[in-house]
Amino acid sequence: MSTSTDTNSRVAIVTGGSRGIGREVAEKLAREGYSVAINYAGNAAAADEALAAVQEAGGKAFTFQADVADEVAVAALFDQTEDAFGGVDVVVHAAGRMALAPVAELDLSELDDLHRTNIRGTFVVDQQAARRLRPGGALINFSTSVVGTQFPSYGAYATSKGAVEALTLILARELRGRDVTVNAIAPGPTATELFLDGKDQATIERLAQAVPLERLGQPGDIAEAVAFIASPAGHWVNGQNIRVNGGLI
Repeated sequence: MSTSTDTNSRVAIVTGGSRGIGREVAEKLAREGYSVAINYAGNAAAADEALAAVQEAGGKAFTFQADVADEVAVAALFDQTEDAFGGVDVVVHAAGRMALAPVAELDLSELDDLHRTNIRGTFVVDQQAARRLRPGGALINFSTSVVGTQFPSYGAYATSKGAVEALTLILARELRGRDVTVNAIAPGPTATELFLDGKDQATIERLAQAVPLERLGQPGDIAEAVAFIASPAGHWVNGQNIRVNGGLI
């Protein structure tokens, strides 16, 4: 396998790439010269819009529907990416699910669905990445700053992302000698559909004011951090959980 030394020859898979942070990451990487495989769960219209945006940004791309917790579908995603672009250099695992409720009130079926996507899905994607990333490559998982802030009602979500952080650090050590980095990005409050859903304006304002920069993050803020960690310039960053949250404590 060859080592990619610049972004113009690099290939990325972005899970959850049809909306929110995932789409912004896909567009950013396309502008940096990557070829991009855009994974999505079920919204084909959103995936088509993301594909058009990525192509407009100058990237070669295709869309691929797959449940990230389905190991057969994820393997097929990697297969198609290798067939289309010759290999995989970067995997950005942005797909995720959120369920908010106090621990005493959460429907356990929601817990099961959340953990299937966030824990099993991360393990499945990371397993394929560990097997297939080329030397010089990068795997970037997504956690959340709520693992540290521990806001009420986030118990199930933060628990699942705590597992993501643990897996990230272990895999970074398991890939010793492969010249592949493994990191996690932990956004704070970010203005995405996933974050805004179910929150009233007062709650949104309160969370924005909790950040020293006194605003919500934007998907582009997160994409900039991801692009750096994914690039050869960010290759010395390894085995880290990076809170990209405007200073939220």
